[in-house]
Amino acid sequence: MSSIRLDGVSLQFPLYGGSARSLRNRLVSSATGGRIGSDARSRVCVEALRNIDVAIAHGERVALIGHNGAGKTTLLRVLAGIYVPQTGRVVVSGKIAPLFDIGLGMDGEASGYDNIRLRGLYLGLSRRQIESRIDEIADFTELGGFLDMPIRTYSAGMQTRLSFAICTSVDPDVLLLDEGILAGDAAFMERAQARLTAFVARAGILVLASHSDNLLASLCTRALRLEHGRLVADGPLHEVLSPVPSPSTRRISA
Repeated sequence: MSSIRLDGVSLQFPLYGGSARSLRNRLVSSATGGRIGSDARSRVCVEALRNIDVAIAHGERVALIGHNGAGKTTLLRVLAGIYVPQTGRVVVSGKIAPLFDIGLGMDGEASGYDNIRLRGLYLGLSRRQIESRIDEIADFTELGGFLDMPIRTYSAGMQTRLSFAICTSVDPDVLLLDEGILAGDAAFMERAQARLTAFVARAGILVLASHSDNLLASLCTRALRLEHGRLVADGPLHEVLSPVPSPSTRRISA
C-alpha cells in the first residue's frame, strides 16, 4: 500500500555572493516567496519549507494550494527525492511518478524514442515493459518523424506531449502532479484529459499542486495550504479553499 509521511521537514536555500542582498530585498518587499532566515553558518537563506508534518494514506487525493512561492513545487520535489531536506524525515512507500517537470529524466541530445526508453527506466519500468509501450506512446504524441530527432529541436509544446505520454503510460503508486505540465494546445489537451483522468484513477495517491479550483475540485478531496513554506491548514478541500475556515479544518500554527 502506498503512503507518504513527513516529520519536521525543513529545507533552506542559501544565497551566495553579491546577488544575495538584492534577492533578499526583492523577497522582503514581496508578498510571495519563502521566509528570509540564516543557517548555522550565518549565511542569508530562503526557508523554502519549514517544519512540515503530514501523513497521506493510500487512496487519498490531496491538493497543494497557496500563493506563488508558497512552497508547493518545492514540496513536490522533496517528495520525488529531488531535494533532500536539511532537517526532518521523508518516507514515501510505493513507486513514484513525478509529472511536474518536462525536462526531468530527459536528454536533449537523444531522440524522442531514446527518451521514451530513458524516462521509462527513470519511472521504474523494465526494458521489456518500455518496448511494449513505445508504439502506444508514439501514437499518442502524434510527433511522427520528430521522434527520430534530438528533443533539443522540439518546441516546448512538443516536449510536453512526449513527457506527458511517457509518464501517463505507467501505473504509479504515488503520482506527483503540477498543473503547469497541463499547459498545451487546446486540441492536444482535449485528447489528454481522458488519458489524465484514467491515469489519476490508477494512482494509489495523488498530490496535485494547482491554482485552479475547478481542477482541484474534479480530482481532490483533501487540501494542504502552504504559506511562505509553512503548512497552515489541512482538511477537506472545500473547507480549506473557503475564506472562512471550518471548525473541522486543522489549522496549523507556526
